[in-house]
Amino acid sequence: MRTVSPMMMSSMQPDPERHPAFYAGVLPKRFLAWVLDLILIGVVTALIVPFTAFTALFFLPFLFLVVGFLYRWLTLSGRSATWGMRLMSIEFLDRNGQRFDGATALLHTLGYTVSMAFVMPQVLSVVLMVLSSRGQGLSDMVLGSVAINSPSSR
Repeated sequence: MRTVSPMMMSSMQPDPERHPAFYAGVLPKRFLAWVLDLILIGVVTALIVPFTAFTALFFLPFLFLVVGFLYRWLTLSGRSATWGMRLMSIEFLDRNGQRFDGATALLHTLGYTVSMAFVMPQVLSVVLMVLSSRGQGLSDMVLGSVAINSPSSR
């Protein structure tokens, strides 16, 4: 039987029933990638602070938010995965089974940022990831995107 890769699929995402390898272990890898990304964003934020003559300490949460937003948007635009996701060998696909473009990455990052700003969307997103067959969070459900194992890691 021929294995289907996401690059070969131009009109849809892999079906979790027919191609479970795309989704196997993605949820814990996604969590670890999120932790790695937070650490990296924290380090970058800390490196910026001295260049502001330490005045950034007065608006540190805002700086962290901006650095995180730009980091997620730029890395998702580039290869449809943050650096943490790349280390965990996972990536996002849009509703058509393609890697994110800049606009989709921006919308996903905006949705993620808004959902992280409030408790209920955070909880709903986690519950959706655990319960949905594709492991989709709130932003993924709205955009129709999905996180899968990268083709080279299967």
